[in-house]
Amino acid sequence: MTASQGLRERKKAETRRALSDAALHLAFERGLENVTRDDIAERAGVSLRTFNNYFAGKYEALAYRQVERMRRSIVAFRERPADEPLWTAISATVLEPLVAEGADGVAPTREQLAEIRKLSLAAEVRTALSKELTAEWIEAIAERTGTDPVRDMYPRLVAAVIRAVAEAATDAYLAADPPVPAVSLLRRGFADVAAGLPQPERNPS
Repeated sequence: MTASQGLRERKKAETRRALSDAALHLAFERGLENVTRDDIAERAGVSLRTFNNYFAGKYEALAYRQVERMRRSIVAFRERPADEPLWTAISATVLEPLVAEGADGVAPTREQLAEIRKLSLAAEVRTALSKELTAEWIEAIAERTGTDPVRDMYPRLVAAVIRAVAEAATDAYLAADPPVPAVSLLRRGFADVAAGLPQPERNPS
């Protein structure tokens, strides 16, 4: 890739992030159902045509940041020391983008959480986060563990557990009252997996 091509790709990524951020901020301000593609483009300072060049609709724009975070996690995972325990590497790299964005210890307001709940129910968002990212995790895990991504079950099992932790943490995050930080739930989930999912002590009550 030449320097000019690299610059173009960075500008494209910046535009995608700006549109995704604009969509999320507008959803928090107005409610998800009251946000249009025109609104998002205007808030990001671009034309509707530019929006349409990057995203098929508002749900895809809203899902973009999470997809981008997971891709950054996979890149970081491939760069971790080879002798590091697998689940230590996975936990660190899944959390890394959220921590870098200042999300560690930060909980949403009740109003923001209500909009996040609406977003989590959108089929378009679930589709954006599913097959492609799972395949990328399988490839990365197979590389690290010396397994075959097609014939061996192990990398698929690990990728499925990563997804299960993310889904369980998301469910707990959406149900929390008062709201709690997502990072703490993800961290706890990966720690439990690394410990072999020990059965919790029964509550005497």
